[in-house]
Amino acid sequence: MNPTIQQARHNTFQETLLSARRTMLLREILKIAGDSFRASKTRFALTALGMVIGTASVILVVTIGLTGKQYILELLQKIGTNQVEVEYAGGGATAAERVIYNDFLTREDEKTVDQQAPGVMYSSPVLSMHNRLSFPGGIQKDTVVLGVSPEYQQIRNLIVTQGRFFDETDDSAHIKCAVVTQQFAKDQYGSDDLAVGQTFQILGIPFTIIGVFKESVNDFGQSEIQDETVLIPYSVARYFTGTDRVNQIYFSMQSMNEVPSAAREIIRVISSRHRSNSVYKAQTLTELLVTAAKIADALTAMLVLVAAVTLAVGGVGIMNIMLATVRSRIREIGIRKALGATYREIKLQFLTEAVLISLTGGIVGSFVGLAIPLSIRIFSGYDFPISWLSVLIALTAATLVGVIFGTVPATRAAQMDPVESLKYE
Repeated sequence: MNPTIQQARHNTFQETLLSARRTMLLREILKIAGDSFRASKTRFALTALGMVIGTASVILVVTIGLTGKQYILELLQKIGTNQVEVEYAGGGATAAERVIYNDFLTREDEKTVDQQAPGVMYSSPVLSMHNRLSFPGGIQKDTVVLGVSPEYQQIRNLIVTQGRFFDETDDSAHIKCAVVTQQFAKDQYGSDDLAVGQTFQILGIPFTIIGVFKESVNDFGQSEIQDETVLIPYSVARYFTGTDRVNQIYFSMQSMNEVPSAAREIIRVISSRHRSNSVYKAQTLTELLVTAAKIADALTAMLVLVAAVTLAVGGVGIMNIMLATVRSRIREIGIRKALGATYREIKLQFLTEAVLISLTGGIVGSFVGLAIPLSIRIFSGYDFPISWLSVLIALTAATLVGVIFGTVPATRAAQMDPVESLKYE
């Protein structure tokens, strides 16, 4: 046979043999680790308990952080994150020109955007007026009157608590009806249900209250809706001003992701209908939503770091137990070295034990950390957000803790002198 072929076969056999010996070595190490754990079950369980608590804490903290983030974003979305508010910001090069050459928004601008801008679900003009009304006790209050379209309810996510919101029929027929805030109904008539059907005057013209509403989320007075606000059909409100101008136009998009591009397109369409020097601005809540998400993520990261301290404490416990284990098994180490165990094998044996303790605690802790939110989701029906990435992170962290805190005891065991170890009593 060719000597080259014989040498190649010999090399292949040696590599296979070496691989088999390494496989047997790993199995032997795992068997020794298992025997060690069975010999001291209580010590093993108590040591792994620290990792169980640490891993479960990481998963629960991430779950709580995601739940808080989801809650905050849902509140902001109720304010109107899909909403684009457009208003006239002036025109002309000088202050005098900006006063003389007014180029306000009109209802035709709204209709044109509805036809040309993709993704618009709802739209409404907003015509703002003020009227002083008499309340019980001889109190005069400045009341905000907004002329809007029926779609304004969907745009602003308004909740009708009593009666109904005016519809297209009311708007097209110029019905003198009104929907008022809960605060208005309480101050004027005592309650929501008593307010429905009542008549009051706006600039001398009687209006009938057909509904009472509230905002889905308290915006702390940062919107056009105040405590004492009355909504009336735009078709009726425009007769008070005698012009077609509106203060703002609100648009609602199909999704939050469409808002930035839609805002640019809406401004382009409106600007094309007016003088070139007129300025129109679009306001959205997208930036606020993104900022809130970043803040929530930062808080979650901080809480995860705090929970990671528990993992570090569990790692210190593993190191202490492994150091005690090394001391109690000095004679065993000496015998293994005398029988030919290398530095690498001894170190790998004790490092494997430390990692197994840590990883076992991590796996049990992951089950505990997932069981709590899953139980709440099943029995309460609340959709708790569960991040499977947090489980992966927790298990990876548990493994790293075992490696980091198990290295010192494993190194100390591997460095022992076999002669001195055999003499140890």
